[in-house]
Amino acid sequence: MRQRSAGHRWWWIGSAIAGCVLGAVNISAQSPGANPLTLNDAIQLALKNYPAIKESRARAQAAEEGVGVARAAYLPRLDMVWQENRATTNNVFGLLLPQSVVPSISGPVLGTRSLGDSVWGSAAGVWLSWEAVDFGQRKASVDVARAQTSLARNQTAVTELDVASAAADAFLTVLAAEESVRAARANVDRLQIFANNVRTLVQNQLRPGADQSRSEAELAVANNQLSQAVQIAEVARASLADAIGAAGTSLELSQGALATLPLFATEAADLRAHPAVRVEQAAVDVVHARQSALDRAYFPQITLQSAFAGRGTGAEVPGAPSFGNGLWLQVPNWAIGASVTFPAFDLFSINARKRVELQNELAERAHYDRTIQALTTQEAKARALMKAATDIARNTPVERQAATAGESQARARYQNGLASVTEVAEAQRLLAQAEADDAVARLGVWRALLATAQAHGDLAPFLDKVRP
Repeated sequence: MRQRSAGHRWWWIGSAIAGCVLGAVNISAQSPGANPLTLNDAIQLALKNYPAIKESRARAQAAEEGVGVARAAYLPRLDMVWQENRATTNNVFGLLLPQSVVPSISGPVLGTRSLGDSVWGSAAGVWLSWEAVDFGQRKASVDVARAQTSLARNQTAVTELDVASAAADAFLTVLAAEESVRAARANVDRLQIFANNVRTLVQNQLRPGADQSRSEAELAVANNQLSQAVQIAEVARASLADAIGAAGTSLELSQGALATLPLFATEAADLRAHPAVRVEQAAVDVVHARQSALDRAYFPQITLQSAFAGRGTGAEVPGAPSFGNGLWLQVPNWAIGASVTFPAFDLFSINARKRVELQNELAERAHYDRTIQALTTQEAKARALMKAATDIARNTPVERQAATAGESQARARYQNGLASVTEVAEAQRLLAQAEADDAVARLGVWRALLATAQAHGDLAPFLDKVRP
């Protein structure tokens, strides 16, 4: 029996260890630094982890719950009360207007002003009321809540588009920065070799010492440029980690399809389908819903009411039990009826609120038009960016090939004493610039595609090209 118990215990320990190992493997697989991060991975992480997304979705869910709050107005209202008190037996008759200071008193006039006599009193009751007819006021309130829910959902879509675009742009920025670092490092390696050759020529008194100073100066400048490129790349990585909601995480990127020049065809898009435009249209709909609610506000309300109550008093009541001398209920009562309420003088405030909503509608429509205009401008800029990026990407290979040939010829001429070190330095700078331009030109086309997709309000066509 002990052996079986020990074996069972070891089985549980082994299962726990295996679970911990598998859990650690699963966690490491989901972390951003476990595998090389693709652009699609970056966007998915941003949509999952970025705080602005969580905030926007929570606000949209809160607005949706507001529909349930508005619908609760259809339910009847049930109020219950129980009260115990002790007070003087004095009583007077006469009118007392509603107020919150002097307590109401009921009962027979006893013809005494003594403050020394007091009795117990008790009361309990149930009050049920239901607004049977409201001429559409509650439905109008539900429509307002639904319009606000639609607005919140569209605002969430805009937030998701902005966050996904920011993550994709940060990803492309890191790749471009890494290409710049590689180009800068290649330039340093090339200048290091040239500086060593010049040093050898100077030591053999085949070149003046000024050539060595110039080559070493060019090498120092190239090293500074490399340091700056590395700094820009590290800052870009930090920005990417923040954009995907994993600030401070070390990231390794995978270019995937971004390593090639994309094939694309620009198509016109319906800007009215853009999430930002849908937000403005939803804002106009909210104003319309509030206006409809105000149109229903100046209608009477018919409420069905019923009550069942009991009172206990220190006075003797014929036929009623005297248990507790007022501490317990003695006389029951019930009532049923209907009330019609009409806010006659609310007409002035309702009309004033309608005038407010009219101006709100004008403001929201103007904002709608401004959003359309801004998106139209953004699309035009994206097309211009696309044309320029495409032309540059087609031209940079020619630039790099010519600069490479020029640098090789300049070094050969220098080795043969036909060119100065200044000519070689100028050729090397031109080659470094050509390599940097060629390195980022391809990513410039991808960035232009991203800008076009963002202007159209849909990143799906861009992501379809990114997927391998």
